[in-house]
Amino acid sequence: MKKVLIVGAGIAGLTAGTYALQSGFDVTILESHTIPGGASTSWRRKGYYFEGGLHWLTGSSPKTQLYRLWREVGALDDTVSVYNRDPFFRYEEDGVSAMLYRDPEQLRKHFLSIAPEDKKAINRLCNDIKKFTRMQMPITDLPKLAVKNPSKFPLSMLFGMLPALPRMKFYQNLSAAELGEQFKNPQIRNLLKNMIGEDFSASGVLFTIATLAAGDGGYPTGGSLAMAGRMAKKFESLGGTIQYKTMVEKIAVKNGVATGVVVDRQTIEADAVIVTQDTLNAIDTLFDEPIHEPWAEQMRSETEVLTDVFIGIGVEADLSELPLNCTFPASKPIQVGDITYKYVGFNNYAGFSGYAPEGCTTLTSVLMGGYDFWKSAKENGTYAAEKEKLANTILHEIGLKYPQIVGKVAVVDVATPLTYERYLHSYKGSWMTLTKKGQPNRQYPCKPASIQHLYFAGQRLITPGGCPVALTTGRTAAQHLCLDTNTVFQGNL
Repeated sequence: MKKVLIVGAGIAGLTAGTYALQSGFDVTILESHTIPGGASTSWRRKGYYFEGGLHWLTGSSPKTQLYRLWREVGALDDTVSVYNRDPFFRYEEDGVSAMLYRDPEQLRKHFLSIAPEDKKAINRLCNDIKKFTRMQMPITDLPKLAVKNPSKFPLSMLFGMLPALPRMKFYQNLSAAELGEQFKNPQIRNLLKNMIGEDFSASGVLFTIATLAAGDGGYPTGGSLAMAGRMAKKFESLGGTIQYKTMVEKIAVKNGVATGVVVDRQTIEADAVIVTQDTLNAIDTLFDEPIHEPWAEQMRSETEVLTDVFIGIGVEADLSELPLNCTFPASKPIQVGDITYKYVGFNNYAGFSGYAPEGCTTLTSVLMGGYDFWKSAKENGTYAAEKEKLANTILHEIGLKYPQIVGKVAVVDVATPLTYERYLHSYKGSWMTLTKKGQPNRQYPCKPASIQHLYFAGQRLITPGGCPVALTTGRTAAQHLCLDTNTVFQGNL
């Protein structure tokens, strides 16, 4: 039995490990943290549960091909209920709310009710959403790989996707902000700008809305940490081992072959190594000689990272009457270094059991960007003060709109890009890749050409990233392992 070492117990690592175990390999995952999940994580502070990763899961619907994979790796099972939030997103300004409903016809009716002047743009958007609902991430197998139960991409699925293709280019060449500018109504305009971020390609907005319209994009019970826990349990039930608090310093390479990993200056030997730590960081830090293959150079030159500041808020009040989420204009611009935030948003977990003590509520808020500012603050000794200042500003803004929280905040927890960098060992604390207008989605190889018996997996390998990419690249890495060792891939059990 060939020994495989996997760096990282995130979604990609657990996926690759499970499929490798099913195919007959001896697998150990080395994880620097004390828990599984990687970027897909949650944590508690004084009884409040902060969802720091998953907000919706593509592939939560049984109608998708991804759903089968999530079940194969233990992320979803018959015990897991899925909550489909509706409306999914809400933007409020001047007392008027624009709400993103899942059903395209309900969305059309709602938008027309608040913006009859945008009838033409609304109809075009809703018609395109319907076309995009048939778009799916196809699940295929590597060519020439022996697979016990081959994955098939039905022609009917391909034909169903064809109507969306002519419109895809249109949205790829728009930013989310430019998509919003096609609407006269300020609420609809700002909803579209703020839903995933105004710098994103508008195609990301359409794909997200269409995912919801197709009945997908639900939130599994318990969120990120519970899902990672189920995956870890599945992996260990198959005979796999996870070594926590184990920092991999280097990948051992001899004569162009990966031979193991270095931990505490000692080499742990293996027949193959799968690296699921952020690829952009790994190719420069985990090897004596950084990897300089063309794809690696392209990743270095083209990647624009996404970072954020996460603010978890524990409120000693029942906020179930507040919206499940809401984004609104700040009373005045919020300046953090060279970044100006004009809007404030939050997620409200009042309706979720176990997320806060009885009669209390957990809120979370996210602000994008800011790595350089926070790094400088750390270096000049103002880091803690700046975190407190920003948290107080956000609390003030939410309190102006919803006075129910004023004087009732029990817990505030702030994570900056430096926090993500420390826990994830990701490049500048990033967790996804920003795909701007005009940029095609990039796909990088799971298997480098210059080092044998080495494989990569993780969300950096297919832009913009996310849980589905971590899942599928973990599976692909395991398939490459099987192909290289003349092993039958045992997925689809």
